[in-house]
Amino acid sequence: MTVRAKRSLKASPQGINLAKNAVLAFPTKVDLAADLEISRATLQKFFAGKPVGRENFHHICQKLQLPWLDVAQLDEDNIDKPSAASQDNIDTLVEEVRSKGYASMQQKCGIMRVLDMSHPIDLDDIYTNVNVLEKIIGRRRLGVADLLKVCVADDFNRPGLGQIIQNRVPGLQALTNYPKLIVLGKPGAGKTTFLKHLASQCNSGKLEINKVPIFITLKDFAESESCLHLLEYVSEQIISYGINNTEATEQILSQGRGLILLDGLDEVRETDCHRVLQEVHTFSERFHKNYFVITCRIATHEYTLEQFTEVEIADFDEQQITSFARKWFTEKDPVKSSSFIEKLKNKPPILEIATNPLLLTMLCLMFEEIADFPANSSELYQEGLHLLLRKWDAKRNIERAQIYKKLSLQHKVDLLSQIALLTFKRGDYFFKQNELEQHIANYICNLPNASTKIEVLQLDSEAVVKSIEAQHGLLVERARGIYSFSHLSFQEYFTAKEIVSSSDPQVLETTLRELVSNLTEKRWREVFLLTVGMLRNADYLLLMMKEKVDFLIANNKKLQSFLIWLDKKSREVASKHKLNNIRAFYLDLDVARKQNSVGSTLDLARMLDASFTQKLCADLALDLALDRTLTLKYILEFASQPLQVFKNVLARTKERSQNVDSKLKQAINQLENEIPCLDNDEKFKQWWEVNNYDWTEKLRALIISYRDFGYEWDFSHQEWDDLKQYYEANQLLVSCLHANSYMSRPVRQKIEDTLLLPITEINK
Repeated sequence: MTVRAKRSLKASPQGINLAKNAVLAFPTKVDLAADLEISRATLQKFFAGKPVGRENFHHICQKLQLPWLDVAQLDEDNIDKPSAASQDNIDTLVEEVRSKGYASMQQKCGIMRVLDMSHPIDLDDIYTNVNVLEKIIGRRRLGVADLLKVCVADDFNRPGLGQIIQNRVPGLQALTNYPKLIVLGKPGAGKTTFLKHLASQCNSGKLEINKVPIFITLKDFAESESCLHLLEYVSEQIISYGINNTEATEQILSQGRGLILLDGLDEVRETDCHRVLQEVHTFSERFHKNYFVITCRIATHEYTLEQFTEVEIADFDEQQITSFARKWFTEKDPVKSSSFIEKLKNKPPILEIATNPLLLTMLCLMFEEIADFPANSSELYQEGLHLLLRKWDAKRNIERAQIYKKLSLQHKVDLLSQIALLTFKRGDYFFKQNELEQHIANYICNLPNASTKIEVLQLDSEAVVKSIEAQHGLLVERARGIYSFSHLSFQEYFTAKEIVSSSDPQVLETTLRELVSNLTEKRWREVFLLTVGMLRNADYLLLMMKEKVDFLIANNKKLQSFLIWLDKKSREVASKHKLNNIRAFYLDLDVARKQNSVGSTLDLARMLDASFTQKLCADLALDLALDRTLTLKYILEFASQPLQVFKNVLARTKERSQNVDSKLKQAINQLENEIPCLDNDEKFKQWWEVNNYDWTEKLRALIISYRDFGYEWDFSHQEWDDLKQYYEANQLLVSCLHANSYMSRPVRQKIEDTLLLPITEINK
């Protein structure tokens, strides 16, 4: 015999006493109500021992950390006891419906085909478990300063605008916790896929095996010609399985044996919305014993279904992204799977948008074709934005209300671009809703036939904010009344788009000069790359960047002397490599050695030529080995067998010396012979601890004498900082040169030939 609570519960006298003691953990009952997001009246009824909706009752007990059975008054009036005979009958009926409806449900929910997939795939093959947030992000009571603490690191790299400060709960666990669930989420967050997964799992007997899965697309229900009630619509679905019993649906639902999955409340047309909400409300009230899950886009939610608990689908984290990618590529090409994940992790801006499952799918489809991401990132973001702004709804035949009729798609892009540039220039990643609405009002008032009345503009501006959030997910409410772009990558893209938008050459020149003034600020890096990729001809911008880079240390005599040495040393190398690549090689070594980097990664040299280290000439190979001997102090600190490592490094250096200068090899041999204990690891450690500095300085003197290399430059702390800034600015410049942008060959040649040269040589 089963016991099920009916739709209302009330607290017993003993339960009320337990609750009164537990509520002392909260400042007031008002605070408890606010935290639960329920009305004060509901909470007052609970403490007065009056009937309260079952979900709210469970929710209150959970927040008070009390078992609901210890609090509730369970008597004959609020439990339902089906007889053993009726139980057998309903079990048989459920089994029959599940069996006959299996194929139909699997066809409806067991496969997926989105975007440009050429054929459908099994949902189980690709599905990645989702997590949900039990408190809606946009309802957090946080200020801008609080959000910045969460998302921006002290040593700014890229702020994670979507970072959260609450625990994620597996989606299946949320279903167990809350039998009536509204799953909210941004466009492309995976709401429908999650619902289909629930249906498929139930259909396959892996979830709620004693229930019948019922999947309803609310848009289809609303637009059905017969205008049926929801019960009739569900009944037609079950009868279509070949069930002859016309009362089967009501019998199943009356006994709480349905898993009711209602998809896409936001996709219902405005004219049908009230009727559909009434149907859902009536249906869920009448058949309250069943499990219900409704999906809806987050910003369209302006109503309340009292008995339902709301959760929000969380963005994918890196683990989920990796899991999805492995499933996507594994059967077709496991190697491509690893390559996709590696390239994604090396491109943080693209990794950011991959937290959205829809955009992640787009990236997988793109990578499947070209085995890489576009060199010009603006093309990738443009495709992603086209998907969010137009294609996603169009693919599924969804017509959404145009809240402001005159705001076309292009107007939305222009508006977002203006907002992005304005806020990014100020360093604002979060902005208050009233400020956002003011920007929108300023834009709207310039449109043809727009109202100039302040009250109308305010209403229109608020509607536009919600429209862009709900329909496209490009603006997201991060806390009450505080917005940001959904991804920093999109804010950067729209910023670049606004920079290049002017058709007036003088205005464009001004905006480009303003951009170049931010050359040394790390947060502008992606904007530079995107702007270069968007310009019809990037000559002017790149020449300005080159001029700015050279000017960074043009007036410092010591650093200019260093560049003169760098050029002289590079010209002495017998190599087929380009001179700019050799200069980058030696600059890489000196900067890395100053930063105590164990083994230079040769970042700048590799940026100029990805295969550079695979074809080093004898001179460069020797100097790379010599550089490694100068960093032995740091290498041996982390070595488990320091003596063996020492011998290996020195042996490689001597071998390469033999190929270039045998006298240098003899000198290194003599220096090696000064070490008295090269046959005992412990004695070597002791000797090295005392003598490593003197021995290394002797080695340095040899390297300088034979190779004119390895100097301890007498730069001040500020000069080293300036050199590092110059180095990073050159990295950005080279990245822009390789950003698949259009520029004239002479300009490209001029920039490449003069990279890392002293001002005196550039002026020649």
